[in-house]
Amino acid sequence: MNKNKQNNYLLTDYQMAEFVSKGYLMFENIIDNKTNKKFLKEIGHTSSALNKKNKNQSWLNEHYDSIMKTSKIPLVKAGTPLKKAYTKDSALKDVISNPILSGAIKSLVGSKSKLDHHFLHITFPSKYYNKGQQKLSQGNHNDCVIDPREKTFDIQLFYFPTAVDKKMGGTRYIPGSHFRMVNEFAIARYHNIKGQKHVICPAGTVIIFHHNIWHGAGVNNSDKIRYAFKIRLMPAERQIKLWTENSFKNTDNEEPLYWNNGNKKNSVREILQKTEPWFEADSGRLDIMNRIRLWRHLTNDKNFDAAYWLTRIENDFK
Repeated sequence: MNKNKQNNYLLTDYQMAEFVSKGYLMFENIIDNKTNKKFLKEIGHTSSALNKKNKNQSWLNEHYDSIMKTSKIPLVKAGTPLKKAYTKDSALKDVISNPILSGAIKSLVGSKSKLDHHFLHITFPSKYYNKGQQKLSQGNHNDCVIDPREKTFDIQLFYFPTAVDKKMGGTRYIPGSHFRMVNEFAIARYHNIKGQKHVICPAGTVIIFHHNIWHGAGVNNSDKIRYAFKIRLMPAERQIKLWTENSFKNTDNEEPLYWNNGNKKNSVREILQKTEPWFEADSGRLDIMNRIRLWRHLTNDKNFDAAYWLTRIENDFK
């Protein structure tokens, strides 16, 4: 694959603007079924241990320990370049080598990104619990209380090797929440936030999250095991104009505010200003301003604006 063809898989301006605005991008069914089955086999999904009777919480913990000891998921030191994290014959190498996913990774964190950590999340259905044992969903949280960064960001890949339906209680997430920096599980008391989404997807789906998005696992009310494999990646270069070979060209023109011709076009500016259902009428505007700040950083364009949000407060003459 030559360089020009590789660049065809980089994210578009609109996709980048969607990530900046909502904090995630979803790629449904991009991993082929052969790779999905290969991954499940490598983690021991077909192990006879899954068929044992009299399963209980202790058994669940033992099964988790067993998977970590016997599966083909490698132990990877933090800071290992992604290119060196997985062997050529592994399912995970096939996953990250998918051209669509590879292009998205390069667009967001560059071609030199490093692996922070990876982990296999398993959510068991009721038949694996003792009778009467209470199952609880995971509280809303973000993943890094120590991270104060406002512009540089990590990404988290959530790979779903099997289909996830509504009963399986897929990962819950709140679009647009990535600029609301909180103390990890301090938001666990908030339930059913307006506009939240749940992962319902076909096998082979990968969702890329901004590291700070609010999310949590749901209760699995099906009779199937739910798997979600997470890979957290950190950039090793400045995240500026990584998604296009040429310098970003601002082809969208500012329009009159409020009183206009009523014809809104699908532009980067419009995407950055789309509100979420949970936005407050006033403070939600701060999220829009943070989106514009991040877009300025990613494009290295200090003068970019949308609806004059930042420009109107920058005339503080010295």
